[in-house]
Amino acid sequence: AIAKCRGCGPGYKSPLDAMKGPREEIVYVPCIYRNTNIEKPDYLATVDVDPKSANYCKTVEPSELFWKCGLANPHTSHCLGSGQIMISTMGDPYGNGNGGFVLLDGETFEVIGNWELPGEAAPFGYDFWYQPRHNVMISTEWGAPKVLANGFNPNDVKAGHYGQSIHVWDWTTHKRLQSLDLGVAGAIPLEVRFLHNPDAAEGFVGCALNGTVFRFYKTQKGDWATEKVIGVPSKKVEGWILPEMPSLITDILISLDDRFLYFSNWLHGDIRQYDITDTRNPRLVGQVFLGGSILNDGLVKVTEDQELDGQPSPCIIKGKRVPGSPQMLQLSLDGKRLYSTTSLYSAWDKQFYPDLIKEGSVMTQIDVDTVKGGLRVNPDFLVDFGREPDGPALAHEVRYPGGDCTSDIWI
Repeated sequence: AIAKCRGCGPGYKSPLDAMKGPREEIVYVPCIYRNTNIEKPDYLATVDVDPKSANYCKTVEPSELFWKCGLANPHTSHCLGSGQIMISTMGDPYGNGNGGFVLLDGETFEVIGNWELPGEAAPFGYDFWYQPRHNVMISTEWGAPKVLANGFNPNDVKAGHYGQSIHVWDWTTHKRLQSLDLGVAGAIPLEVRFLHNPDAAEGFVGCALNGTVFRFYKTQKGDWATEKVIGVPSKKVEGWILPEMPSLITDILISLDDRFLYFSNWLHGDIRQYDITDTRNPRLVGQVFLGGSILNDGLVKVTEDQELDGQPSPCIIKGKRVPGSPQMLQLSLDGKRLYSTTSLYSAWDKQFYPDLIKEGSVMTQIDVDTVKGGLRVNPDFLVDFGREPDGPALAHEVRYPGGDCTSDIWI
């Protein structure tokens, strides 16, 4: 694994070897002020997650991307074996969709140029993951940044401003080989994860709009195909913007031993754990609610629910009601602790969870049963980003200094 783009890092020879590594002591979390009432720059927070510590529970210029690559709205970053850094983008400088990729020098962070060949960029961009032993990369789509910035409007989906395909790339030649249309069921495919085993030729992608997870895999012919393996039913509701509320799967990850898949339902408010020993038939083994839009003391009434007998109660940790809903996830290397933050995208936070803008988001920790499966909220862990010196902030991704379940790729 590449712990850093250059120089020395912890490094592990395999995903299973990484699971035996030391417990995480700090994590990095991007915190956002954009689209809030606070005129301060976004920043990176360092959070102390060592329970033995007294402090437990503590830029590249956009013009360069424009002039050198014709791209904007960077999203996912991965280190490459060459020492370079590769970043996916969501659009062009005018707010249109553009699924291109930027290469940076791993030491100077200078923008080198585009990774993809001229004319090969996908219509939309978001996340990506590569598997060198199969000479392949898979990328996903969200939507055109110019519509994302205004919040979610169902008419934008009908107008074609959101994606529903994943793209297969030749890792060596940088050529786009296939675009796999997931259909309406797979609209807005966001986070993509290969199995960690570097020999594996399969993985999963979480599709937000209709609450589905698709498995992608290499066929006997050598091309790539997909199949839907998980579907979270929408709930019929009153008092919401639509008569049915999708779960809105926004983040997924896989444990380093490739046994469990986790994902967050940002509208319904729960985190789920699936046993994926049989990758074609994932089995739900854990679930916990941490917020969401269907709480029993809220304005939304659920009139038909295919899964729950009643609406969940608010989640209170250390005397504070968790605002918003679980979104970004990160798992400890040993698979025993799951971290979650509650901000998705500031414009969408403002639309669906306006209290997040006023209170800021939080970071929670969930204890994981790695034997039989199961999730439990840690009642002693809460990082409140509403108490930041410059005002409430919106916390997003969680990353470890030496690599983690959502960034490490074995070659």
